[in-house]
Amino acid sequence: MKKVYLFLADGFETVEALAPVDVMRRAGLEVTTVSIMQRREVVSAQAVPVVADALYEDVCFCDADALVLPGGGVGTDNLSAHEPLRTLLKDAHSKGVLVAAICAAPMVLGRIGILEGRKATCYPGCEGDLFGAEYTAVAVQEDGNIITGCGPGVSFDFGFALVERLCGADTVATQRSQMQF
Repeated sequence: MKKVYLFLADGFETVEALAPVDVMRRAGLEVTTVSIMQRREVVSAQAVPVVADALYEDVCFCDADALVLPGGGVGTDNLSAHEPLRTLLKDAHSKGVLVAAICAAPMVLGRIGILEGRKATCYPGCEGDLFGAEYTAVAVQEDGNIITGCGPGVSFDFGFALVERLCGADTVATQRSQMQF
């Protein structure tokens, strides 16, 4: 079973985290939500408390097939400030692990230099931090082992893109039908 780690920090966008988790788990992916806050309860930008499956410091990410970052202004700042996560993302990307971010979170990828020469999308106004990327302004952008999404309204499409990459188009077609998309 493919393993996905989705990182949570206070101020994350609720739908950008939970919709992709829902879609990926329905597809049979092993998704672990990981708090970088040194406590399992993380509070979203919409004041929704979510209990993460694990704490960052308690997880070995050596088996990761994908690493996912939800957006949210404050959440993105918190993710970006977490040096161990920044290092993990760089190392995983260099090994070909799928790295994905939505809304403001692609800024984290830009700030660590892994969008250089890639196509990427993000929430309008955040493109200045996609250092070296070609900003496409599309809903979901895939380029190599990077997937980016533009915002809350494409959270399900972002999740489906992750599932397609990890499980195939047939799984996405089945999911879309079952979920009445």
